[in-house]
Amino acid sequence: MNLRPGRLRAVAVLLVVLGLVAAACSNSSGEADSSPSTGGNSASAPGVSSTEIKFSVLGTKTNNPLGNCLHECFLEGIKAYFAYRNSEGGVNGRQLVVSKEVDDQLGQNQQKAVEIISANDTFATFSATQLATGWGEFAEAGVPLYGWAIHPAEMSGKDSIFGNSAPPCLDCMDRTFTYVAKLAGVKKIAALGYGVTDNSKQCVSQITDTVDRYKATTGQEIVYKNDSLAFGLANGVGPEVTAMKKAGAEIIMTCLDLNGMKTLAQELKRQGMDNIPMYHLNSYNQKFVTDADGLFEGDYMSVAFRPFEAGDGDSSMTAFRKWIEKEGGELDEMAMYGWIDADLAYQGLLAAGKNPTRDAVISATNKLTDYTAGGLIFPVDWSRQHVPATKADPITHGYKQVCRALVQVKNGKFQLVGGTKDKPFVCWPAKDDTWTEPTLTTFK
Repeated sequence: MNLRPGRLRAVAVLLVVLGLVAAACSNSSGEADSSPSTGGNSASAPGVSSTEIKFSVLGTKTNNPLGNCLHECFLEGIKAYFAYRNSEGGVNGRQLVVSKEVDDQLGQNQQKAVEIISANDTFATFSATQLATGWGEFAEAGVPLYGWAIHPAEMSGKDSIFGNSAPPCLDCMDRTFTYVAKLAGVKKIAALGYGVTDNSKQCVSQITDTVDRYKATTGQEIVYKNDSLAFGLANGVGPEVTAMKKAGAEIIMTCLDLNGMKTLAQELKRQGMDNIPMYHLNSYNQKFVTDADGLFEGDYMSVAFRPFEAGDGDSSMTAFRKWIEKEGGELDEMAMYGWIDADLAYQGLLAAGKNPTRDAVISATNKLTDYTAGGLIFPVDWSRQHVPATKADPITHGYKQVCRALVQVKNGKFQLVGGTKDKPFVCWPAKDDTWTEPTLTTFK
Protein backbone atom coordinates (compact mmCIF):
# COMPACT_ATOMS: atom_id res chain seq x y z
CA MET A 1 0.00 0.00 0.00
CA ASN A 2 1.17 3.51 -0.62
CA LEU A 3 0.68 5.61 2.44
CA ARG A 4 0.54 9.10 1.09
CA PRO A 5 -0.25 10.69 4.08
CA GLY A 6 1.29 12.12 5.41
CA ARG A 7 2.57 13.26 2.99
CA LEU A 8 3.49 11.91 -0.11
CA ARG A 9 2.65 14.77 -0.03
CA ALA A 10 6.08 15.61 -0.46
CA VAL A 11 7.51 12.12 -0.36
CA ALA A 12 8.09 11.36 -3.97
CA VAL A 13 8.00 14.89 -5.08
CA LEU A 14 9.84 17.19 -2.80
CA LEU A 15 12.43 15.13 -1.03
CA VAL A 16 14.80 14.04 -3.73
CA VAL A 17 14.34 17.35 -5.47
CA LEU A 18 15.82 19.06 -2.50
CA GLY A 19 18.43 16.35 -2.08
CA LEU A 20 20.62 18.26 -4.50
CA VAL A 21 20.58 21.18 -2.09
CA ALA A 22 21.62 18.99 0.80
CA ALA A 23 24.39 17.08 -0.93
CA ALA A 24 27.18 19.54 -0.28
CA CYS A 25 26.19 20.07 3.33
CA SER A 26 25.82 16.40 4.17
CA ASN A 27 29.11 15.51 2.54
CA SER A 28 30.89 17.84 4.95
CA SER A 29 29.82 15.87 8.00
CA GLY A 30 31.95 13.34 9.86
CA GLU A 31 31.64 9.59 9.69
CA ALA A 32 29.48 7.65 12.12
CA ASP A 33 32.38 5.27 12.76
CA SER A 34 34.12 7.99 14.77
CA SER A 35 31.31 8.21 17.32
CA PRO A 36 31.64 6.58 20.74
CA SER A 37 29.87 3.37 21.63
CA THR A 38 26.10 3.76 21.83
CA GLY A 39 25.86 1.42 24.75
CA GLY A 40 23.14 -0.65 23.10
CA ASN A 41 23.92 -3.61 25.36
CA SER A 42 24.92 -1.65 28.42
CA ALA A 43 23.02 -2.04 31.66
CA SER A 44 23.15 1.76 31.87
CA ALA A 45 21.91 2.85 28.46
CA PRO A 46 22.66 6.36 27.15
CA GLY A 47 20.04 8.89 28.20
CA VAL A 48 18.60 6.62 30.88
CA SER A 49 18.84 7.46 34.58
CA SER A 50 16.89 6.25 37.58
CA THR A 51 14.35 9.03 37.02
CA GLU A 52 14.37 9.88 33.30
CA ILE A 53 14.66 8.60 29.75
CA LYS A 54 15.92 11.34 27.45
CA PHE A 55 15.13 11.72 23.76
CA SER A 56 16.38 13.99 21.00
CA VAL A 57 14.21 15.42 18.21
CA LEU A 58 15.79 16.15 14.83
CA GLY A 59 13.79 17.90 12.13
CA THR A 60 13.38 20.64 9.57
CA LYS A 61 12.44 23.90 11.28
CA THR A 62 14.16 26.61 9.26
CA ASN A 63 14.29 26.58 5.44
CA ASN A 64 11.20 24.36 5.29
CA PRO A 65 10.12 24.77 1.65
CA LEU A 66 6.53 23.79 2.38
CA GLY A 67 6.14 26.63 4.85
CA ASN A 68 3.88 24.49 7.04
CA CYS A 69 4.16 23.56 10.70
CA LEU A 70 6.49 20.57 10.45
CA HIS A 71 9.11 20.14 13.18
CA GLU A 72 7.24 22.31 15.68
CA CYS A 73 3.91 20.47 15.35
CA PHE A 74 5.61 17.06 15.33
CA LEU A 75 7.32 18.09 18.57
CA GLU A 76 4.01 19.22 20.07
CA GLY A 77 2.60 15.75 19.51
CA ILE A 78 5.60 14.08 21.15
CA LYS A 79 5.52 16.38 24.18
CA ALA A 80 1.76 15.98 24.58
CA TYR A 81 2.13 12.20 24.58
CA PHE A 82 5.00 12.32 27.06
CA ALA A 83 2.95 14.57 29.36
CA TYR A 84 0.11 12.05 29.14
CA ARG A 85 2.28 9.07 30.06
CA ASN A 86 4.28 10.99 32.66
CA SER A 87 1.01 11.86 34.42
CA GLU A 88 0.58 8.10 34.90
CA GLY A 89 4.11 7.63 36.24
CA GLY A 90 6.09 7.36 33.02
CA VAL A 91 7.75 4.06 32.16
CA ASN A 92 8.66 1.97 35.19
CA GLY A 93 8.95 5.14 37.27
CA ARG A 94 11.05 7.04 34.72
CA GLN A 95 9.77 10.25 33.15
CA LEU A 96 9.94 10.62 29.37
CA VAL A 97 11.83 13.78 28.45
CA VAL A 98 12.70 15.63 25.25
CA SER A 99 16.12 16.92 26.27
CA LYS A 100 17.48 17.95 22.88
CA GLU A 101 15.81 19.71 19.93
CA VAL A 102 17.92 19.95 16.77
CA ASP A 103 17.08 21.88 13.58
CA ASP A 104 18.63 20.30 10.48
CA GLN A 105 17.96 23.49 8.50
CA LEU A 106 16.85 21.30 5.58
CA GLY A 107 20.34 20.45 4.33
CA GLN A 108 22.18 19.27 7.46
CA ASN A 109 20.30 16.18 8.54
CA GLN A 110 23.30 13.88 8.27
CA GLN A 111 25.63 16.31 10.01
CA LYS A 112 23.20 16.84 12.89
CA ALA A 113 22.56 13.10 13.15
CA VAL A 114 26.26 12.45 13.63
CA GLU A 115 26.39 15.16 16.31
CA ILE A 116 23.51 13.55 18.21
CA ILE A 117 25.08 10.10 17.97
CA SER A 118 28.50 11.40 19.03
CA ALA A 119 27.06 13.18 22.07
CA ASN A 120 25.51 9.86 23.11
CA ASP A 121 23.38 11.50 25.79
CA THR A 122 19.90 10.58 24.56
CA PHE A 123 18.36 7.14 24.36
CA ALA A 124 16.59 7.50 21.00
CA THR A 125 15.66 10.10 18.39
CA PHE A 126 12.47 11.35 16.76
CA SER A 127 12.72 12.90 13.30
CA ALA A 128 10.34 14.80 11.01
CA THR A 129 12.56 15.98 8.21
CA GLN A 130 12.31 16.83 4.54
CA LEU A 131 15.62 15.12 3.78
CA ALA A 132 16.44 12.01 5.79
CA THR A 133 20.12 11.88 4.83
CA GLY A 134 21.13 11.09 8.42
CA TRP A 135 18.72 8.29 9.21
CA GLY A 136 21.19 5.65 8.10
CA GLU A 137 23.67 6.96 10.66
CA PHE A 138 21.23 6.18 13.47
CA ALA A 139 20.61 2.70 12.09
CA GLU A 140 24.33 1.99 11.83
CA ALA A 141 24.86 3.17 15.41
CA GLY A 142 21.97 1.09 16.75
CA VAL A 143 20.02 4.11 17.96
CA PRO A 144 16.22 3.68 17.75
CA LEU A 145 14.68 6.26 15.45
CA TYR A 146 11.00 7.15 15.15
CA GLY A 147 10.32 9.17 12.03
CA TRP A 148 7.85 10.82 9.69
CA ALA A 149 7.37 7.85 7.40
CA ILE A 150 7.65 9.48 3.99
CA HIS A 151 11.16 8.18 3.32
CA PRO A 152 10.80 4.55 2.15
CA ALA A 153 14.34 4.25 0.78
CA GLU A 154 15.90 5.48 4.02
CA MET A 155 13.66 3.22 6.12
CA SER A 156 13.95 0.09 4.00
CA GLY A 157 15.64 -2.87 5.65
CA LYS A 158 16.55 -0.98 8.83
CA ASP A 159 14.88 -2.70 11.75
CA SER A 160 15.74 0.12 14.18
CA ILE A 161 13.86 2.77 12.18
CA PHE A 162 10.15 3.02 12.91
CA GLY A 163 7.50 5.50 11.86
CA ASN A 164 3.92 6.65 12.04
CA SER A 165 3.37 4.00 9.36
CA ALA A 166 5.33 1.31 7.59
CA PRO A 167 7.50 2.56 4.71
CA PRO A 168 5.12 3.27 1.82
CA CYS A 169 4.92 1.45 -1.48
CA LEU A 170 5.24 3.91 -4.34
CA ASP A 171 3.99 1.73 -7.19
CA CYS A 172 1.30 -0.51 -5.67
CA MET A 173 -2.28 -0.41 -6.90
CA ASP A 174 -4.33 1.94 -4.72
CA ARG A 175 -8.07 1.54 -5.16
CA THR A 176 -8.61 4.80 -3.30
CA PHE A 177 -8.04 6.65 -6.57
CA THR A 178 -10.89 4.89 -8.34
CA TYR A 179 -13.03 5.11 -5.22
CA VAL A 180 -12.62 8.89 -4.93
CA ALA A 181 -13.63 9.30 -8.57
CA LYS A 182 -16.68 7.14 -7.85
CA LEU A 183 -17.56 9.30 -4.84
CA ALA A 184 -17.30 12.37 -7.04
CA GLY A 185 -19.51 10.74 -9.67
CA VAL A 186 -16.99 11.24 -12.48
CA LYS A 187 -15.25 9.10 -15.08
CA LYS A 188 -12.62 11.30 -16.73
CA ILE A 189 -9.46 11.70 -14.66
CA ALA A 190 -6.37 13.87 -15.00
CA ALA A 191 -3.12 12.98 -13.18
CA LEU A 192 -0.39 15.53 -12.46
CA GLY A 193 3.06 15.41 -10.88
CA TYR A 194 6.49 16.94 -10.91
CA GLY A 195 9.10 15.71 -13.36
CA VAL A 196 12.20 16.11 -11.27
CA THR A 197 12.54 12.59 -9.86
CA ASP A 198 11.67 8.99 -10.62
CA ASN A 199 9.71 8.90 -7.36
CA SER A 200 7.51 11.75 -8.53
CA LYS A 201 6.86 9.97 -11.81
CA GLN A 202 6.04 6.78 -9.89
CA CYS A 203 3.40 8.68 -7.98
CA VAL A 204 1.65 9.73 -11.19
CA SER A 205 2.04 6.24 -12.64
CA GLN A 206 0.39 4.79 -9.57
CA ILE A 207 -2.69 6.89 -10.28
CA THR A 208 -2.82 6.05 -13.98
CA ASP A 209 -1.99 2.36 -13.53
CA THR A 210 -4.71 1.97 -10.90
CA VAL A 211 -7.35 3.69 -13.02
CA ASP A 212 -6.33 1.60 -16.05
CA ARG A 213 -6.38 -1.60 -13.97
CA TYR A 214 -10.05 -1.17 -13.06
CA LYS A 215 -11.43 0.79 -16.01
CA ALA A 216 -13.30 -2.19 -17.49
CA THR A 217 -15.34 -2.37 -14.28
CA THR A 218 -15.54 1.31 -13.32
CA GLY A 219 -15.73 2.94 -16.75
CA GLN A 220 -13.14 5.46 -15.60
CA GLU A 221 -10.30 6.61 -17.81
CA ILE A 222 -7.22 8.81 -17.75
CA VAL A 223 -7.83 11.67 -20.18
CA TYR A 224 -4.73 13.70 -19.29
CA LYS A 225 -1.39 12.77 -17.75
CA ASN A 226 1.54 15.06 -17.04
CA ASP A 227 4.45 13.90 -14.89
CA SER A 228 6.92 16.55 -16.02
CA LEU A 229 5.76 19.72 -14.26
CA ALA A 230 8.45 22.05 -12.93
CA PHE A 231 8.83 21.79 -9.17
CA GLY A 232 6.81 24.44 -7.38
CA LEU A 233 5.04 25.53 -10.58
CA ALA A 234 7.13 28.70 -10.59
CA ASN A 235 6.11 29.41 -14.19
CA GLY A 236 2.45 28.71 -13.56
CA VAL A 237 0.29 25.92 -14.90
CA GLY A 238 -1.90 27.74 -17.43
CA PRO A 239 -1.22 25.59 -20.53
CA GLU A 240 -1.70 22.39 -18.55
CA VAL A 241 -5.06 23.54 -17.17
CA THR A 242 -6.13 24.50 -20.68
CA ALA A 243 -5.14 21.03 -21.90
CA MET A 244 -7.11 19.35 -19.10
CA LYS A 245 -10.12 21.49 -19.93
CA LYS A 246 -9.88 20.50 -23.59
CA ALA A 247 -9.54 16.81 -22.61
CA GLY A 248 -12.74 17.01 -20.57
CA ALA A 249 -11.16 16.20 -17.21
CA GLU A 250 -13.76 15.87 -14.44
CA ILE A 251 -11.38 15.38 -11.50
CA ILE A 252 -7.67 16.08 -11.04
CA MET A 253 -5.49 13.77 -8.95
CA THR A 254 -2.09 15.14 -8.10
CA CYS A 255 1.32 14.41 -6.64
CA LEU A 256 2.10 18.03 -5.75
CA ASP A 257 3.12 19.83 -2.59
CA LEU A 258 0.84 22.23 -0.71
CA ASN A 259 1.97 25.33 -2.56
CA GLY A 260 1.69 23.58 -5.92
CA MET A 261 -1.89 22.60 -5.11
CA LYS A 262 -2.74 26.21 -4.34
CA THR A 263 -1.18 27.45 -7.59
CA LEU A 264 -3.15 24.83 -9.52
CA ALA A 265 -6.40 25.76 -7.77
CA GLN A 266 -5.86 29.44 -8.58
CA GLU A 267 -5.35 28.65 -12.26
CA LEU A 268 -8.42 26.41 -12.34
CA LYS A 269 -10.45 29.31 -10.97
CA ARG A 270 -8.96 31.73 -13.49
CA GLN A 271 -9.98 29.45 -16.35
CA GLY A 272 -13.47 28.83 -15.00
CA MET A 273 -12.73 25.27 -13.89
CA ASP A 274 -13.06 25.76 -10.15
CA ASN A 275 -16.04 23.38 -10.19
CA ILE A 276 -13.63 20.53 -11.03
CA PRO A 277 -12.64 18.74 -7.80
CA MET A 278 -9.09 17.76 -6.98
CA TYR A 279 -7.87 14.81 -4.95
CA HIS A 280 -5.05 15.90 -2.61
CA LEU A 281 -2.55 13.50 -1.13
CA ASN A 282 -1.11 16.14 1.15
CA SER A 283 -3.54 18.85 2.22
CA TYR A 284 -5.20 17.63 5.43
CA ASN A 285 -4.54 20.98 7.05
CA GLN A 286 -7.52 23.07 8.12
CA LYS A 287 -5.57 26.31 8.39
CA PHE A 288 -4.16 25.89 4.88
CA VAL A 289 -7.63 25.25 3.49
CA THR A 290 -9.18 28.14 5.42
CA ASP A 291 -6.46 30.56 4.35
CA ALA A 292 -7.04 29.56 0.71
CA ASP A 293 -10.44 31.29 0.93
CA GLY A 294 -12.59 28.75 -0.87
CA LEU A 295 -10.09 27.59 -3.49
CA PHE A 296 -10.39 23.97 -2.33
CA GLU A 297 -14.15 23.81 -1.89
CA GLY A 298 -15.38 20.37 -2.96
CA ASP A 299 -11.91 18.83 -3.03
CA TYR A 300 -11.04 15.46 -1.51
CA MET A 301 -8.13 14.78 0.86
CA SER A 302 -6.42 11.56 1.91
CA VAL A 303 -5.86 11.01 5.63
CA ALA A 304 -3.45 8.39 6.98
CA PHE A 305 -4.95 8.16 10.47
CA ARG A 306 -8.35 8.30 12.16
CA PRO A 307 -9.53 11.75 11.07
CA PHE A 308 -10.32 14.44 13.62
CA GLU A 309 -13.81 14.59 12.10
CA ALA A 310 -14.52 10.96 13.06
CA GLY A 311 -15.91 9.90 16.38
CA ASP A 312 -13.28 8.98 18.94
CA GLY A 313 -14.89 5.61 19.70
CA ASP A 314 -12.64 3.59 21.98
CA SER A 315 -9.48 4.82 20.24
CA SER A 316 -6.75 6.93 21.80
CA MET A 317 -8.06 9.98 19.95
CA THR A 318 -9.75 11.00 23.20
CA ALA A 319 -6.39 11.13 24.96
CA PHE A 320 -4.80 12.94 22.01
CA ARG A 321 -7.46 15.67 22.03
CA LYS A 322 -7.18 16.13 25.80
CA TRP A 323 -3.41 16.30 26.03
CA ILE A 324 -2.66 18.24 22.86
CA GLU A 325 -5.00 20.97 24.13
CA LYS A 326 -3.63 20.77 27.66
CA GLU A 327 -0.08 21.23 26.38
CA GLY A 328 -1.04 24.15 24.12
CA GLY A 329 -0.88 22.32 20.79
CA GLU A 330 -3.31 22.11 17.88
CA LEU A 331 -5.26 19.33 16.18
CA ASP A 332 -2.71 18.96 13.41
CA GLU A 333 -1.57 16.15 11.16
CA MET A 334 2.10 16.46 12.13
CA ALA A 335 1.20 16.60 15.82
CA MET A 336 -0.66 13.33 15.35
CA TYR A 337 2.41 11.75 13.73
CA GLY A 338 4.52 12.90 16.68
CA TRP A 339 1.99 11.38 19.08
CA ILE A 340 1.97 8.05 17.20
CA ASP A 341 5.77 7.88 17.13
CA ALA A 342 5.94 8.71 20.83
CA ASP A 343 3.47 5.91 21.56
CA LEU A 344 5.59 3.50 19.54
CA ALA A 345 8.64 4.47 21.62
CA TYR A 346 6.64 4.06 24.83
CA GLN A 347 5.31 0.62 23.87
CA GLY A 348 8.82 -0.57 23.03
CA LEU A 349 10.21 0.70 26.33
CA LEU A 350 7.38 -0.87 28.29
CA ALA A 351 7.94 -4.24 26.63
CA ALA A 352 11.73 -4.04 27.10
CA GLY A 353 11.50 -4.18 30.89
CA LYS A 354 12.77 -2.19 33.85
CA ASN A 355 16.33 -1.73 32.59
CA PRO A 356 15.89 -0.93 28.90
CA THR A 357 18.72 -0.98 26.42
CA ARG A 358 18.51 0.21 22.85
CA ASP A 359 18.79 -3.33 21.52
CA ALA A 360 16.04 -4.53 23.85
CA VAL A 361 13.68 -1.75 22.80
CA ILE A 362 14.34 -2.35 19.10
CA SER A 363 13.74 -6.08 19.56
CA ALA A 364 10.56 -5.54 21.58
CA THR A 365 9.15 -3.05 19.08
CA ASN A 366 9.78 -5.49 16.25
CA LYS A 367 7.53 -7.97 18.03
CA LEU A 368 4.53 -5.64 17.61
CA THR A 369 2.61 -7.41 14.86
CA ASP A 370 -0.71 -5.55 15.02
CA TYR A 371 0.23 -2.02 15.97
CA THR A 372 -2.53 0.61 15.63
CA ALA A 373 -1.44 3.29 18.14
CA GLY A 374 -4.66 2.62 20.01
CA GLY A 375 -6.91 2.62 16.96
CA LEU A 376 -5.43 5.70 15.30
CA ILE A 377 -3.88 3.93 12.30
CA PHE A 378 -4.43 0.77 10.30
CA PRO A 379 -2.40 -2.14 11.70
CA VAL A 380 1.35 -2.35 11.10
CA ASP A 381 3.28 -5.59 11.57
CA TRP A 382 6.74 -4.38 12.55
CA SER A 383 8.10 -7.93 12.40
CA ARG A 384 7.94 -7.81 8.58
CA GLN A 385 7.13 -4.26 7.43
CA HIS A 386 10.54 -2.61 7.52
CA VAL A 387 10.74 -3.15 3.76
CA PRO A 388 8.24 -1.47 1.42
CA ALA A 389 5.78 -3.65 -0.43
CA THR A 390 6.07 -3.65 -4.21
CA LYS A 391 3.68 -3.83 -7.13
CA ALA A 392 5.07 -7.29 -7.92
CA ASP A 393 4.67 -8.47 -4.32
CA PRO A 394 2.25 -6.39 -2.23
CA ILE A 395 1.81 -9.16 0.34
CA THR A 396 5.14 -10.19 1.92
CA HIS A 397 5.97 -6.78 3.38
CA GLY A 398 2.63 -5.08 2.84
CA TYR A 399 -0.44 -4.32 4.89
CA LYS A 400 -3.04 -7.05 5.26
CA GLN A 401 -5.66 -4.47 4.40
CA VAL A 402 -5.21 -1.50 2.11
CA CYS A 403 -6.88 1.32 3.99
CA ARG A 404 -7.38 5.04 3.84
CA ALA A 405 -9.60 7.67 5.41
CA LEU A 406 -11.07 10.41 3.25
CA VAL A 407 -12.45 13.88 3.84
CA GLN A 408 -13.97 16.49 1.57
CA VAL A 409 -14.00 20.27 1.93
CA LYS A 410 -17.59 21.45 2.38
CA ASN A 411 -18.31 25.05 3.32
CA GLY A 412 -14.63 25.46 4.10
CA LYS A 413 -14.50 22.59 6.60
CA PHE A 414 -13.41 18.96 6.35
CA GLN A 415 -16.19 16.40 6.39
CA LEU A 416 -15.84 12.62 6.33
CA VAL A 417 -16.71 10.91 3.07
CA GLY A 418 -16.65 7.23 2.20
CA GLY A 419 -16.42 6.13 5.81
CA THR A 420 -18.58 7.00 8.79
CA LYS A 421 -17.88 8.56 12.17
CA ASP A 422 -17.83 5.11 13.76
CA LYS A 423 -15.98 3.40 10.90
CA PRO A 424 -13.91 6.09 9.18
CA PHE A 425 -11.49 3.85 7.28
CA VAL A 426 -12.23 2.46 3.82
CA CYS A 427 -10.36 -0.82 3.35
CA TRP A 428 -9.74 -3.47 0.71
CA PRO A 429 -8.10 -6.90 1.20
CA ALA A 430 -4.51 -6.87 -0.03
CA LYS A 431 -4.69 -10.46 -1.28
CA ASP A 432 -7.63 -9.75 -3.58
CA ASP A 433 -6.89 -6.95 -6.02
CA THR A 434 -10.17 -7.09 -7.92
CA TRP A 435 -12.40 -4.04 -7.80
CA THR A 436 -14.92 -4.13 -4.96
CA GLU A 437 -16.59 -1.57 -2.78
CA PRO A 438 -14.46 -0.95 0.33
CA THR A 439 -15.25 -2.36 3.74
CA LEU A 440 -15.85 0.39 6.30
CA THR A 441 -13.57 -0.29 9.23
CA THR A 442 -12.42 0.91 12.63
CA PHE A 443 -9.40 -0.28 14.62
CA LYS A 444 -8.54 -0.67 18.30
